Amino acid sequence: MTERTLVLLRHAKAERPAGTADVDRPLTARGHADAAAAGAWLTHRGLLPAEIICSPSKRTRQTWHGVALALGGSGPDVRYEPAAYGGYPSDLLEIIRGAAGGAETVLVIGHNPTISDLSGLLDPAAARDSDGLRTSGLAVHRFEGAWADIEVGKAMLVDTHTARG
Repeated sequence: MTERTLVLLRHAKAERPAGTADVDRPLTARGHADAAAAGAWLTHRGLLPAEIICSPSKRTRQTWHGVALALGGSGPDVRYEPAAYGGYPSDLLEIIRGAAGGAETVLVIGHNPTISDLSGLLDPAAARDSDGLRTSGLAVHRFEGAWADIEVGKAMLVDTHTARG
């Protein structure tokens, strides 16, 4: 069987400008630095994603851009999935099940509470912060099998990190 690695990343710190729709909120200067730090952490750990699933919001797209630059500037194609913005953990899990069979590592960039709730569902026994992932927080899960077979309670949390630039 093939070992799969799923990396869940909560978007970096975003601004809250008055009159701006939530989906259009940009990253702060700290958020840009933290996104790059998240990419550097992934690179240092050898967690190079073969597939990216990202919310279409501005702050998650900007987070991916910062991560991608730290990964060397080029990477796999990104799938911008609306369910990663406003969906439930079960919606996100269904999208992950559709990941390419050859991808050993998949990176999902999303929002709380969905991204933290999904991490908790994948490994309910793991100790975690009661507030979930912080901005630029990463949760690394591993399991054996195909992406189509990932299940609740079957992807062990092996590492966490909160990236700060």
